[in-house]
Amino acid sequence: MTDADGAAARRLGWGFWSFIAFMTLLMALFVTLGVWQLNRLAEKEALIAAVAERLHLPPVEIPTVGQWGGMDAETFAYRPVKLIGTFRKDQTILVFTALSDAKGKFSGPGYWAMTPLALEGGGTIFVNRGFVPQAAAANFIAGETGTSATETVTGVALNPEMAGAFTPGPGRPSRIDWVRNPARLAALVSPPPSPLADYFVDADAGEPGAIPQGGETVVEFPNNHLGYAFTWFGFAMITPVLLAFWVFRQVRQQPKNIAARGLNH
Repeated sequence: MTDADGAAARRLGWGFWSFIAFMTLLMALFVTLGVWQLNRLAEKEALIAAVAERLHLPPVEIPTVGQWGGMDAETFAYRPVKLIGTFRKDQTILVFTALSDAKGKFSGPGYWAMTPLALEGGGTIFVNRGFVPQAAAANFIAGETGTSATETVTGVALNPEMAGAFTPGPGRPSRIDWVRNPARLAALVSPPPSPLADYFVDADAGEPGAIPQGGETVVEFPNNHLGYAFTWFGFAMITPVLLAFWVFRQVRQQPKNIAARGLNH
């Protein structure tokens, strides 16, 4: 910038300097958001690593029903557990899903078979026994009668899925739902199981080719924070370039504007 340009810049009004201040603050905001996304990335990667470690721990028995009141569900989230009880197969509820990257032979549209397991020591836990292909659902549910013999079930404890604003309501006559939420599922059976655990268990795989197809636990954590960070830092880099171009244009245009005003007078 020449001396003449510097003099022109000093003659510019408050709007000129206010815009520079605004763009500087905007650049600082973009940098702050980029740093925040990098922090979120570190937190998400730590969560993914912790969950991966938990999934490979040996199964543990859950506390007795008398201890459920003071139990934090997060204690067992993504933790392999062992349950002993009887399945109330006549209260099985189908939860719609579309299974991709299946570990077993069946995939595509279908249902999770959510069945209450009456525990040997009292209380009930919904168990996702596995995937039922849509074409096999009618025959499967027709055979779901009575109560099973006492069984030992191993699987992964998971937090309940929450219904969103656009989640359809459950189909009560057909006992079909859209989310695996124990409290919501319990309202579809009569009598509702009580006391009921506020988490559910994904059962481990059974015999190959069996329906329900167990062992299909899906653990996904969206992790786009690095891309978001690059976006914010990119905006932070572009902002001063655009500002410098704008300042150059304003300063170079100032003598012409002054000259034009002088001619008008």
